[in-house]
Amino acid sequence: MTRWSERSVALSASSYDQRWKKLEESGHNIHGEADLIHSFRPQRVCDAGCGTGRVAIELSRRGVEVVGVDLDQEMLKEARDKAPQISWILADLVSYETDERFDLIALPGNVMIFLQPETEHKTINNLVKCLTEEGILLTGFQLSKTTLQLKQYDSDAKKSGLELAGRWATWGRDPFTGSDYVVSAHRLKKP
Repeated sequence: MTRWSERSVALSASSYDQRWKKLEESGHNIHGEADLIHSFRPQRVCDAGCGTGRVAIELSRRGVEVVGVDLDQEMLKEARDKAPQISWILADLVSYETDERFDLIALPGNVMIFLQPETEHKTINNLVKCLTEEGILLTGFQLSKTTLQLKQYDSDAKKSGLELAGRWATWGRDPFTGSDYVVSAHRLKKP
């Protein structure tokens, strides 16, 4: 059982999608993650923890080659039903293996705080293996006293050979000044 399944027992894939549909209908931009990801001009993206595919589908619509990876079968089924042309992979991010290399691996939607406790570093380290030499690891997650701490995340990223390339409080690049949400871009350290 993952933190996601523990916290989201009552949340079905369709009700998750309904939440985003209602936000969009009320005038909110629901593609902030895709906007930031696309600004890095990646050709190949892995949407790690893709859920029902909202971000991956938008990136594909913009011409980016994208692969979605998630451990929740119901979420992936919803994603496949909406966009069968995208490669959707059922896998745990801590052990996901592929020969493919990505220009950017994105973990939007609080993926980092839904990982099994004590697997955050292993997950980052595993995903780094899937990056191109110039690749970016891009994450966004809620900060609280009971979840992954930013200091620990930065330490885990550094241990995995990454250096900070950008940090914001939102996917719209609002400056990070210690808010309760953080978006971080890391890239491989240059030798």
